Amino acid sequence: MIAERMFLTKGVGIDRKELTSFKKALRNAGISAFNLVLVSSIYPPHCEYVLREKGLEYLKPGAIVYCVMSQNATNEPHRLIAASVGLAIPADKGAHGYISEHHCFGQTKFEAGEYAEDLAASMLASTLGIEFDPERAWNEREQVFKMSGKIVRTQNATQSAQGNKDGLWTTVVSAAVFVSK
Repeated sequence: MIAERMFLTKGVGIDRKELTSFKKALRNAGISAFNLVLVSSIYPPHCEYVLREKGLEYLKPGAIVYCVMSQNATNEPHRLIAASVGLAIPADKGAHGYISEHHCFGQTKFEAGEYAEDLAASMLASTLGIEFDPERAWNEREQVFKMSGKIVRTQNATQSAQGNKDGLWTTVVSAAVFVSK
């Protein structure tokens, strides 16, 4: 089975129980009604990237749905958490791309998203033979990747949050969700 479509989503949930906060984060991300199966990091050849709303139209409650997911949780008041997935799609639709997961403490949404996007693009660039200096800043490597003509799109979906001020569990999730016929 190879997914024909994929979308990115993210969410946050807060509750006194950690599991319930996770379920609320999935609900906020729009994917709580599915049986989620976590898979590794390959964006399939010929896969169409779609927006979340369109992707959800193809899924029915109870469906077994494959996804790449990042999650993080805390019950420490005001602690900054983030969960991010990065995506790198090759220009050649017959080639596979990469999806990365990153979860962290203390990084902003922007920092975590840039890291995840950089990770996915770097993995793809290394398989495509694009030469780059890993010590350069992400925005410099991004230009090299895109100017090569071999990587057509990079992006990320990142959810960050501060731990609830009253010590309730705060959970963040981000996911690349695959849709098959």
